[in-house]
Amino acid sequence: MLTTFRLCFLTLLFFSPVAFCELCNPQDKKVLLQIKKDFSNPYLLASWNPDTDCCKWYCVKCDPKTHRINSLVILSSVPETNFSGQIPPSVGDLPYLETLEFHKLPKLTGPIQPTIANLTKLKELYISWTNVSGPVPHFLAQLTNLQFLDLSFNNLSGPIPSSLSQLPNLLSLRLDRNKLTGPIPDSFGSFKRPGPSLLLSHNQLSGPIPGSLANIDPQRIDFSRNKLEGDASMLFGSNKTTQMVDVSRNLLAFDLSKVEFPTSLISLDLNHNKITGSIPVGLTAVDFLQGFNVSYNGLCGEIPQGGRLQKFDVDSYFHNKCLCGSPLPSCK
Repeated sequence: MLTTFRLCFLTLLFFSPVAFCELCNPQDKKVLLQIKKDFSNPYLLASWNPDTDCCKWYCVKCDPKTHRINSLVILSSVPETNFSGQIPPSVGDLPYLETLEFHKLPKLTGPIQPTIANLTKLKELYISWTNVSGPVPHFLAQLTNLQFLDLSFNNLSGPIPSSLSQLPNLLSLRLDRNKLTGPIPDSFGSFKRPGPSLLLSHNQLSGPIPGSLANIDPQRIDFSRNKLEGDASMLFGSNKTTQMVDVSRNLLAFDLSKVEFPTSLISLDLNHNKITGSIPVGLTAVDFLQGFNVSYNGLCGEIPQGGRLQKFDVDSYFHNKCLCGSPLPSCK
């Protein structure tokens, strides 16, 4: 490190006044300039000047020791009007990337670039709020260091690849707000415990929720606004530590009275399904429940008294078959 700074000092001292100390790896710089060219030199990347150190460019971060590019985050706080095109193949030529993000770029189109499979050090991949389309690619399962995979708010279609369960370090999987079809893969029950948070809402997923999901214990589950059928009780259990479950607006049909809920729950949303039975007394032991909705189902019986169940208003309970008791009218 000291030698590098000495060389920089000598360069500044003995050569032209425009000379500068460049820490950025030359090959990484070449790749970044190709990416800029592939995107037709957008204003968002105006700082990517070949005469400056690429470690100081906007959207780019370098490792402080190796000076290799380890983060490329291209996002816009407002819709970027002149940022258009497809994810270029050259993104796969930054071998030290740990974070890659494209966010809020509505004119970013085309498929998820296959060369991303070359980024074996990648820990975080975010492609969200774009118009990227095509399938969720199977090759993502090769990125075994991935911890966060977010492909939400795009135009992705087709089934969810079962191979994603091969990602041993995954903490969060977001595929919500796409046009995905088919079932939730049964293989998702084989994620390494506790398993990643699974956010699959606002798609067109169908069929039953796999019973294998009883084997994992994600922090958060959101399967809302799909066409899922049958049982969802495997998502719960007194021995689990799940905090948030939203399976609202599906076609689920099971007996709620037989379900044991983890006391760790913070939010539970079951509205707009075909759930029957009664609200189990065990929910009164869930002390930290902040969100709760079982409306628009076929529930019956008295709402258990105690815990936080009376903290929620009528909207959380109405449009059921014959629920009664506070906050609804008294049972006859």
